[in-house]
Amino acid sequence: MINILLAEDQALVRQGIKMMIEQHPSFRVVAEVANGKEAVDAYEKHLVDLVLMDVRMPVMTGIEATKVIRQRDPKAKVLILTTFADDEYAMEALRLGALGYLLKDADAANLLSSIESCLNGGISIDASVAGKVVPRLINRPGQAPSSMEMVELTSRERTILQLVGEGKNNQEIAEALHLSIGTVKNHVTVILQKLGLRDRTQLAIFAIRNGVV
Repeated sequence: MINILLAEDQALVRQGIKMMIEQHPSFRVVAEVANGKEAVDAYEKHLVDLVLMDVRMPVMTGIEATKVIRQRDPKAKVLILTTFADDEYAMEALRLGALGYLLKDADAANLLSSIESCLNGGISIDASVAGKVVPRLINRPGQAPSSMEMVELTSRERTILQLVGEGKNNQEIAEALHLSIGTVKNHVTVILQKLGLRDRTQLAIFAIRNGVV
């Protein structure tokens, strides 16, 4: 089973989201919390595969909680689920390593596919904010190394970098290249190390900025 931590301050909304999540036979909500501080505490107590995080919550916001969780566990997977189509919130969440920014008006199928994508190493950004956020991420100075560092990548690594830049998750890359998911994960780790990048979000931005896609 995939264990999901659900952070949402409105009880009725939280119950509805939980019902949608648990439509998937492999997903279960292992903890429900009403603010960012509780999310941080619950992440420490439970075995969590993914955090579904609201933004505006009392005590500690979802952005602040994402920062703390990612600092304590750089491999933590966080998907932001919010009412606000705000590119500033999205920018900050992605900068902190969140793997997605989804709006609460998404239907169950969209929510479940976004969760699956994030679990497989993909990035999900709601279409209403992607058009504003992606160009800003690409054009931010100092976010990615020079394209000169591309020379360190093998042909296989360049191909995987291109697919990451196209938004493909590990499973999709594995299927496209006839590799195991484990092999793809290992390649992505090596590429990150070679390029001096922190996470998959930066890797996708690097690929777009340097014309790999």
